Amino acid sequence: MEPMDLLEILKVSSRLKTTMRHCWTMEGRQESVADHSWRTALMAMLLKGEEEFREYDMDKVMEMCLIHDLGEAFTGDIPTFLKKKSDEAGEEKIFDEWVASFPKAQREHWQALLEEMNGLKTDEAKIYKCLDKLEALISHNESDISTWLQLEYDLQFAYGKENMKDFPYFVKFREAVDAWTQEKIDTEKPQ
Repeated sequence: MEPMDLLEILKVSSRLKTTMRHCWTMEGRQESVADHSWRTALMAMLLKGEEEFREYDMDKVMEMCLIHDLGEAFTGDIPTFLKKKSDEAGEEKIFDEWVASFPKAQREHWQALLEEMNGLKTDEAKIYKCLDKLEALISHNESDISTWLQLEYDLQFAYGKENMKDFPYFVKFREAVDAWTQEKIDTEKPQ
């Protein structure tokens, strides 16, 4: 990859640092898409050595986590409870067009990753999707409960649960997150 090609990709990806998500950090600042993507990749790295995940290509999962929301550099973030199929299709289209402009080796690699991620048929794609959803739940729990919308009290317990059923580790981890959510609601929800 030529230095200018790399620089152009990095310029676009830097938009995620200032593309805000619906969630807030525990310090009270709005979370960026870059914050979310980074910690999702960190989660994949941390699980790489766990027994359940040793047979999977966790480096590929980390790559998926790092690029999964780059389309939002063009469209912004739309919370899951507001996102429509047409929003997803528009984001995917503009992301695909951007990736098509990459040098051949990177273009082919990213296109293969995106196809695998969108298909959600491989274990690696399913793991990335679990991590994406788990990180959102964790971030939401870290935020001040005053930032929660009413619908999020139920969504916090339902979001992504179906994705995790095939992975015992994620089922157990999700139980810990749900317990944390319930404790947060019980102790912090305004009456």
